[in-house]
Amino acid sequence: MSLLRWITVMLVASILCGCGIYSFTGGQFGEAKSFSVGYLKPQTGLATPLYAQRLTESLKDVMLSQSPLKWTEENGDLQFSGMVTNYSTAPVAINSGSSETAALNRLSITIQIHYENTLEPALNFDKSFTKYADFNANQDLFTIEESLWKLINEQLTQEVYNASVGNW
Repeated sequence: MSLLRWITVMLVASILCGCGIYSFTGGQFGEAKSFSVGYLKPQTGLATPLYAQRLTESLKDVMLSQSPLKWTEENGDLQFSGMVTNYSTAPVAINSGSSETAALNRLSITIQIHYENTLEPALNFDKSFTKYADFNANQDLFTIEESLWKLINEQLTQEVYNASVGNW
């Protein structure tokens, strides 16, 4: 009986040790203990400071909820900074008929992220990420803009997470 218990303990220990630097949340963090996110500045006319602040907070929230890392105001082991480089709307579906009008519009947002891993510089990157959300052309953008922000920010921040610590 003790041999079976010893084998079970060794099997469990080797499985856990085999996980190495991976966490149960799916990220690869190495020796990192903290992260910081600089304000993601709006560098395009239509992106407002309010949107940029919401995006910045969304990235912090994703890192806090999906990683074991602690947030620090600046100089984290992992550092994110960047800007909103595109914020635009365009028609994507046209109603057929005599007055060809838009049936759907698309809000597209592009961000440029600088990621610095101070412990493993080979993992650093500068990368653009673009996501969008479609909305009915009969709706006023300003009345639904915040709900579109939420949808787009969830996708953008998850993609940034995957590209940085998700190592995808």
